[in-house]
Amino acid sequence: MRNRLFAVFAIAVLAGGGLAYGTYNMVQNQPKGTSSVATQPVVVAAADLQLGSELKKEDLTIVNFPAGQAPEGTFTQPSDLVGRGLIAPIVKNEPVLPSKLASKEAGAGLPPVIPEGMRAVSVRVNEVIGVAGYVLPGTRVDVVCTASPTEGRADTTSKLILSNVQVLTAGTRMEQDQEKGKPMQVTVVTLLVNPEQSERLALASTEGKIQLALRNPLDQTSPETPGVKTAALVGTTRALAPASRTSGSGQVRRSARASAPAGPVTQTVPMPDALPTVEVIRGDKRSQEVIK
Repeated sequence: MRNRLFAVFAIAVLAGGGLAYGTYNMVQNQPKGTSSVATQPVVVAAADLQLGSELKKEDLTIVNFPAGQAPEGTFTQPSDLVGRGLIAPIVKNEPVLPSKLASKEAGAGLPPVIPEGMRAVSVRVNEVIGVAGYVLPGTRVDVVCTASPTEGRADTTSKLILSNVQVLTAGTRMEQDQEKGKPMQVTVVTLLVNPEQSERLALASTEGKIQLALRNPLDQTSPETPGVKTAALVGTTRALAPASRTSGSGQVRRSARASAPAGPVTQTVPMPDALPTVEVIRGDKRSQEVIK
């Protein structure tokens, strides 16, 4: 009985092993598929590139995109881009598109970035004026000027003179200190303005002090402000209050100033009129009596 069971078990093992071996050989002998996806070369930036940069060979590299998936207008050879200037910044691995390139004859640097009819004006700033380094290329700012039209301190006024101005560049440069004659590092911000705005900015930077106010790029409003003087800032002037006076019949009579428009004015409150008096003589004595 045992011999019969052992024989059946041995036959089962041999049959299973033979089947497994045959299946393995069949799978291994089947031809492997050679499916591949078509690609196309695309020139991309090899590093972050700033506005106004001149493209060099080492600034560019080639990445294979699936055929038909690359953005329209991409380049296939870096040699087609060498020497061209950028009119917009590009980040690493971003495809280089014609919309971010200056024309071949325009060259590189800042001039190709300036749109037709606009001007680039640079002003010196410090950490406070430059909003602690947050004024960067591409941000939007307002320009506030503080100056006195009469050279008197009482007439010193702060006024918003330019609104929603684009920053082209922000950085440092070396200048010579006029007093010590040594080179010093100064921070310069270049703003994109029209010719009329360039005149206002030039006058403000030479005749007064300017301050940059950083704004949200989504905010496109251009508020009109009246400006503020030193007297109004410290509260030495206040609005005229409606005056009233009691007539002889005991009724309250409103002054003509009560109909004046509300709001702060740059006038001081007038002193009330003196009450009428009469001189009374009693013998050798004289006195002043107030008529109420």
